Amino acid sequence: MKNGFGSSVRVTLFGESHGPYVGAVADGLAPGLPVDPARVQKRMALRAAAGAISTPRREPDEALFVSGVYEGRTTGTPLTVLIANTSAKSADYEKTRAMARPGHADYTAFMKYGGYEDPRGGGHFSGRLTAPLVALGAVALDALGEKGILIGTHIRSLAGIADRDFSDLSRELPALGEKRFAVLDASAGDRMRRAVEEAARAGDSVGGVLQTAVTGLPPGVGEPWFDSVESALSRVLFGIPAVKGVEFGDGFALCGMRGSEANDPFAVENGRVITRTNRNGGVNGGITNGMPLLFNTAVKPTPSIAKPQDTVDFFQTKEAVISVTGRHDPAIVHRARAVVDAVTALVLADLLALRFGTDWLRGAR
Repeated sequence: MKNGFGSSVRVTLFGESHGPYVGAVADGLAPGLPVDPARVQKRMALRAAAGAISTPRREPDEALFVSGVYEGRTTGTPLTVLIANTSAKSADYEKTRAMARPGHADYTAFMKYGGYEDPRGGGHFSGRLTAPLVALGAVALDALGEKGILIGTHIRSLAGIADRDFSDLSRELPALGEKRFAVLDASAGDRMRRAVEEAARAGDSVGGVLQTAVTGLPPGVGEPWFDSVESALSRVLFGIPAVKGVEFGDGFALCGMRGSEANDPFAVENGRVITRTNRNGGVNGGITNGMPLLFNTAVKPTPSIAKPQDTVDFFQTKEAVISVTGRHDPAIVHRARAVVDAVTALVLADLLALRFGTDWLRGAR
């Protein structure tokens, strides 16, 4: 029953959607990293529900760091964050306790935990648990930023409506940091919002794809084979609820190319080794090559919808029909963006610590 990731920097997640708190612990972070409550809350706001395109469940999500911080800096001991659940409505789930909500983990959780799991609001499987990941990720993002490593994610597509790809990373990545609904083309963003609102009115939901870029990573980070940059990131990205696909660089599109197109030719620019294209997303052999790390994350439509769906009562092993009640998002792509940034920062903090040592992230002080 494991609920963590990382080697040098180890993150463990705990809590349930309708329990008193959700939280997380980061063990192995360098001492001396800044923990700025205001900046943490700005990151939390990017994940928070807002407007008609999000769930009506609204909570302040104040991140409370209860260990591992002294005078605004990490101490090097386990960094623990708690976030209170202040708006749970458990009664919404009482009537459907024995029914498997399509697309959810109700049935699989019951089979794994033998009926002892907390079923309210998805329990430990809920996207609610991404809140403490964003809080811890905010600390890692700031530390990486001080080392010149920037992470940014935008909505590449939503409900079949496409945004443009990254072009000028030096300008676009910093600008994405404060946006709740991050797109590169404002007109595409307007159409995406309307599509989400239309799905909500129909009692349905939509999904999309997030595109992430990381600049400033030194070459040589990551391991060959099973602890590659792609492996480490994919493992954690797939842990985010509703993520069903991850691809690096041009990903599946590479399969339709010849090698002469798919390969990234090497060159020297201003005394630095580069590749003239970046179809492989900044990674060769599982190890960073110094080019921007690029990847896409596929987020399925929110499985909780009001439309009637066929299901089963797994207590009585009989077929049934369910219309999911409660407060749910018609799309979670825009909220998942902050989570992708956060876990990317935590995974990279771990990989960098493995490569250069735990204190490298702190720098010289």
